[in-house]
Amino acid sequence: MSLRAETPAPPSARVHRFTRAERWVHRTTAALMGVCVVTAACLYIPQLAVLVGRRELVVRIHECAGLALPVPVLLGLASRAFRADLRFLNRFGPHDRMWLRAALVRDKRRSSRPAGKFNAGQKVYAAWIAGATLVMLGTGLMMWFTHLTPLMWRTSATFVHDWLALTIGVVLAGHIGMALGDPEARRGLRTGSVSREWAKREHPLWRP
Repeated sequence: MSLRAETPAPPSARVHRFTRAERWVHRTTAALMGVCVVTAACLYIPQLAVLVGRRELVVRIHECAGLALPVPVLLGLASRAFRADLRFLNRFGPHDRMWLRAALVRDKRRSSRPAGKFNAGQKVYAAWIAGATLVMLGTGLMMWFTHLTPLMWRTSATFVHDWLALTIGVVLAGHIGMALGDPEARRGLRTGSVSREWAKREHPLWRP
């Protein structure tokens, strides 16, 4: 009988990052947000308004997409993995403050930007976009149901809604730009897994 030691199997070249439910939440939320941004542009940019026409239909699509925007996240709470990721996104540690300081001074050294499963920039973005979505939903409801609030409230809600929408558009453009610059991160959202090398390089504190 051979006493030759068995050769250990090599570690997988890819690691699991997101479940199917998490990817569904991201895709659906992104699609609804995209509809909100496009329809808002059609309502507020005269050239697009003339090109598209049918303003009443565009308004209804915008309202329905805005009302549906929180639904994917609420349904995603049924997923244990999604709830765990929300906890990760909601926790800031010393390494996150270090990451933000490095980002502010544009220090691109890997050692100066430690990150767990999500880096500090992703955590800030997630918190900001969640808060902005709630504000947009609240102000949008004030603008829709005009009989429920005084005129001054509706005027203020319109001002906040319009300017916050512009800000969201700029932030989303930055978010998309960052995603376009990181093909492996996009692959993780598309397939659920990322390369082990990328995980060690970009998220060295993550223990999948």
